[in-house]
Amino acid sequence: MSTPSRPGPATTAVTIWSLEQTSPADLRPSAAPGDEIRVVRSERPLPEFSRFLYTAVGGDIQWTDRLGLSYAQWQETLDRPGAETWVAYENGTPAGYVELDPQDDGAVEIMYFGLIPAFRGRRIGGHLLSVGVARAWDLAERWPERTPTKRVWLHTCSKDGPHAMDNYLRRGFRLFDTRIEQETEVETPGPWPGAHTD
Repeated sequence: MSTPSRPGPATTAVTIWSLEQTSPADLRPSAAPGDEIRVVRSERPLPEFSRFLYTAVGGDIQWTDRLGLSYAQWQETLDRPGAETWVAYENGTPAGYVELDPQDDGAVEIMYFGLIPAFRGRRIGGHLLSVGVARAWDLAERWPERTPTKRVWLHTCSKDGPHAMDNYLRRGFRLFDTRIEQETEVETPGPWPGAHTD
């Protein structure tokens, strides 16, 4: 007698777009949204702060790839030479961040970028992305052991916010790859029930 098969975990089709810039001249910066917004490098790599940003920004858009990391693994990720986190603050409150991932042959990936939901839709994202991309291009000035940046790239997907792709294209990124993957649906840490999510 055969055992009935259990249904597998639910999956969903996700479209992933990869975009790039190949020259600092490609960047088309956004205007700064106002004096109350500052973008500052987090110069002490701290897993607690990084994990806060990751879950606060990505909790409602299915960011889960780092949730299983141990404290030591998270620290190791942040301590790589050339890895940087730049944080947008509005009047002292973190609003979002961009994390730069240095790679071989002068490539720098915008590994994570986004805003906490309460700060979305207020023209902060274009400015934060502009600063993050500019810092990716001049990364070797702060890390002399690094090869000067020749390419800045990122990927976005259909789970991201509705304005993400437009923001990347407006900043001068060009699409170079599109693929569809089946992703297992998993629980995320957020948004926190009752949190501002519009």
